[in-house]
Amino acid sequence: MAILQSPLTLIASIPPVTRYFTLATIVFSSFYGWLAWNGTYSTPYLTLIPGASLFYPWTFVTSALVELSFWELIITLITIPPSLRYLERLWGSIETLKFIAVCVGFSNVIAFGFNWIEYMATSSEVFLYGMPYHGQMSLQIAVLVAFTQLIPEHQVQVMGFIKTRVKTLPMAYLTLSTVMCIVGFQCPWIIIQFGWFVSWVYLRFYKKNTHDVVGGMDTYGDRSETFSLTSWFPPFTHPVLKPSGDFVYKLANRLHLIPTGGDLENGYAPVPGSARAEAERRRAMALKALDQRLANSSSPSASQSTNPSQVQASPAVSSSNSPVPNHTPQKSVVEAEEGDIGKANTSGR
Repeated sequence: MAILQSPLTLIASIPPVTRYFTLATIVFSSFYGWLAWNGTYSTPYLTLIPGASLFYPWTFVTSALVELSFWELIITLITIPPSLRYLERLWGSIETLKFIAVCVGFSNVIAFGFNWIEYMATSSEVFLYGMPYHGQMSLQIAVLVAFTQLIPEHQVQVMGFIKTRVKTLPMAYLTLSTVMCIVGFQCPWIIIQFGWFVSWVYLRFYKKNTHDVVGGMDTYGDRSETFSLTSWFPPFTHPVLKPSGDFVYKLANRLHLIPTGGDLENGYAPVPGSARAEAERRRAMALKALDQRLANSSSPSASQSTNPSQVQASPAVSSSNSPVPNHTPQKSVVEAEEGDIGKANTSGR
């Protein structure tokens, strides 16, 4: 009974959106595999086929649940459920579901329009019926963008031996997508390009920050400089990209396509849960400083313990060299940081 209870307990601990989205991916992909096994490869009701999707509009979202090969399904199950589980515990189920629907749906809409433009330019029907968009590549790049916003400096290991920071992963995946498109594999690799841009726009301007409330108002987006569009590109490109980005931003703002405002008073917060994260960072720094001070005070204490008569004979000197008073500033550092953490956690809630 204990053997059967452990998997059930593990499944029950997974947040609902992550659990049901993963289950739906397995079911839809298995159904497509069964159809392919029986010789049915054209499935416009499952995958996004630009020439037929207007008759099956649900595929603009549900096509993400279909992986065409076993290896694609394995990669998706390794990467997406743990990522969604992390985001859902931080954002909540509703915001996570909205994030999935927006990133997948709008990426597929852009791919649909892009293929129709290619068809009108070339008159080649391969762009309408030969490119079934599917899978969760757009969602994979979207969660990488979200992690870049939340934990950009976190160190990860890729394939067990390549160490890198989280903020470098989206552009590495985007570069791979570009190379695959150039060599002729537009479908489904180009969806990564669209997923990156859609997810950045959504997180930058539209996502509701569930844990950050300013003046009783909900906050939206993250308009910090570290999450700007130019921050994704090398510094030498900034003089060219920044003026054009500012122009597009002002135009979109004038047309009310994005929420107005550029500070906390106008309804956005730098990073969801940033107060809590900052408190943890300050706590870690305080503990590190405490350890260093304890290490530095160990040597004087050892030398003073060997000369107790000198300490008694010269109380003025002992008061300046004794390690006992040094505990007071160490304690005050921790108490100050604990106070900052308490305030930050109160504001984060």
